[in-house]
This record gives sequence, C-alpha cells and structure tokens, in this order.
Amino acid sequence: MGDDRRLTRRIGRAAAVTGAVGAAGLVYASVIERNWFRLRRYELPLLPPGSPRLRVLHLSDAHLTPGRRMLIEWIRGLETHEPDVVINTGDSLAHPDAVGPFIDALGPLLDRPGAFVYGSNDLFSPQLKNPARYLWRTSKHDYSKRRVPDLPWRDLGSAMASAGWLDLNNHKGRLEANGVSVALAGVHDSHIKLDRYDDVAGPADPDADVRLGVLHSPEPANLSRFSADGYQLLMAGHTHGGQLCLPFYGTLVTNCGIDRVRAWGLHQYENSWLHVSGGLGTSPYAPVRFCCRPEASLLDLVAQA
Repeated sequence: MGDDRRLTRRIGRAAAVTGAVGAAGLVYASVIERNWFRLRRYELPLLPPGSPRLRVLHLSDAHLTPGRRMLIEWIRGLETHEPDVVINTGDSLAHPDAVGPFIDALGPLLDRPGAFVYGSNDLFSPQLKNPARYLWRTSKHDYSKRRVPDLPWRDLGSAMASAGWLDLNNHKGRLEANGVSVALAGVHDSHIKLDRYDDVAGPADPDADVRLGVLHSPEPANLSRFSADGYQLLMAGHTHGGQLCLPFYGTLVTNCGIDRVRAWGLHQYENSWLHVSGGLGTSPYAPVRFCCRPEASLLDLVAQA
C-alpha cells in the first residue's frame, strides 16, 4: 500500500511539472515570442557594376487586428532604416477594421516606392480551425468551397495604390529608386487559385537594372516560371516560417509546395534567389510562435564585382 501511495505521488508530481512546463511554453509562445520582432538583413550582388545600393524592405503576413499596437509601432519604426523600396507580399489583414491600422503602421513607408500582392487572408477573414490539420494538408483546401470575400481587400489595395505603390496581382510594373531601375512582376495568391502567371509571362525587362518576382505563396510552379523568365530575386511570404518549429530541426510544415528547408530566409532557387519572409503575425485563432520569431527583412542589393 505504501509503495502504491509513493507511486501515485510521483505520478502526480510528474503531471504537475509537465503541466507547468506546458503552461510556461504557451505563455512564452503567445506573449513573448509572438511580440519579439526581429529584422533580418541580407546582401546580394545583383546590380550592374557601378550601381548604387538598393535597399529593399520585405514585409509579409502581418495578419493585423486593430489592437496589436506593438506590431503597428514596430512596423512604423522600420522607416528609420531608410529602405529604397518596400515590397508587401500579402496577408496584411485579419479583421474588417484593420485597413486603417495597417496603413497607419506603414506610415512614412508609403512615401517610398513600393509594390504589393494579396494573400488569401486579405480577402477572407480568419476562422477557427484545428491547427494540427496542417500536419497532413495545406489550408488551400479550406478555400475550395469558400464564401464570398468578406474583408475590405479593395480598400487595402486602393490605399497602397493611391500612395503610388504598384499593384502586382497578375501584373507587371517598373519603378525607379535611388537611381536604380527595377522591373517587377507578380501574381495573386495561388492558395485561392487566383494566380494567373500567363498574364505576366515572358522575358523580364532586359533594360532594367534588376528584376524582381513577387508572390504570396511560394509555390514551385510559379517560382520556376519566374526564374525561367529571368527574375533574379523572388519574394514571397505565407509560410510564417512554420510558425511552430522545433529546436535543432526547424520548420515542421510549410502550408504550400515549397520544401521545408526553404520555408523562410534566403536560398537559391533554380536560376534565381528566393527570399521567403517568416512573416510578422499570426492568425488571431492561433496567436503563438515557437522558435520562429516574427520578422521583416532588409535586402541590400549591391553592384556585382
């Protein structure tokens, strides 16, 4: 009987410790890491010899709700890094009233040259779902029988376009920044089957100093076409870097066709460079990050030797 009591007490202590560790992990993931923003920096020699530096700020996946003041203020503070171009790869919204706060977050960044594409969550409001489903399927299936878009994506696009940013949703464009000519092409979100690469297909502008391909979800089929058409740097988001990662292993799932190793960061992709942003936010129904801090990136494009 005494041995049974001791065993019961040990099991109870082990359960209590396990529960405490789990609770501490949840607090860390939802309160600390979710608001522990970082700015990644990269340098790429893509410009013609003698060109000035072109600093590109990559924003993605803010999933903004009006109350996220820390995120709003952090984005506004990115102006101090003096980017020459701002690229937003979508999923900016997570609430019907978030357009104003997101534009407020961009603030003075809107005075700089920029471009954007949409993600599925700019059109469709987040819904409660079992996040474990991502282990065996992507969220693309959630849109196969989807309702009419219920977020103010047109207002979002109009606000950025009225500031002079290029709408690259199945469009091409060109801009000048810091004495550098930039050719761009983009597609709408493949996750909701609105990508139309044929609308932008063809060789990238050979007269531009640098050529960028912009998309929300880094699906290999579109990435390969951008690369084949001569776009030197491809920029995407969507993956959240995995959002919940394991130490010494990294990303568990990418929620799209890109491989796990390239779920975030800068990597070679066929004949191009691919930068996938780990993103700034989370769904309000899954407000946690673990071993995957929210981020934006500065990519310094410099002259080739």
